[in-house]
Amino acid sequence: MRNGILTVFGGLVLSALLSFGAAAQQAEIEATITGQFDAFRADDFAGALEFATPQLQRFFQTPENFRQMVTSGYPMVQNPAEVRFLERRGEGRDIFQVVQITDAAGFTHLLAYLMQQTDEGWRIGAVQILDAPGMNV
Repeated sequence: MRNGILTVFGGLVLSALLSFGAAAQQAEIEATITGQFDAFRADDFAGALEFATPQLQRFFQTPENFRQMVTSGYPMVQNPAEVRFLERRGEGRDIFQVVQITDAAGFTHLLAYLMQQTDEGWRIGAVQILDAPGMNV
């Protein structure tokens, strides 16, 4: 009986640790994306680019190149009125975080952020605009 209780207790502790790890990971991912939004709001594209993976930083080369891509392809992220973190998919070093953004004009957009674990922490590896049936995109 005692071994059974210890096994259940051990399982509960392991479950709690895994849950804590997932919550910490989620908090880090959300903080990275939120940090980039904050940089966009401040018109700080150099700062916003720091939240990208080293590969993306090399690809864009300059904050001005990054600014051009954001303003032409992802204007909804520059000054969102509301941001909601939805489901997260994947595990390990590559996680897709779905984010719902309401832009300044009141339109809703769904974006999938590819979050990648780097030596500096979680960084944004790519962003894809998702089709949102029933939403005014």
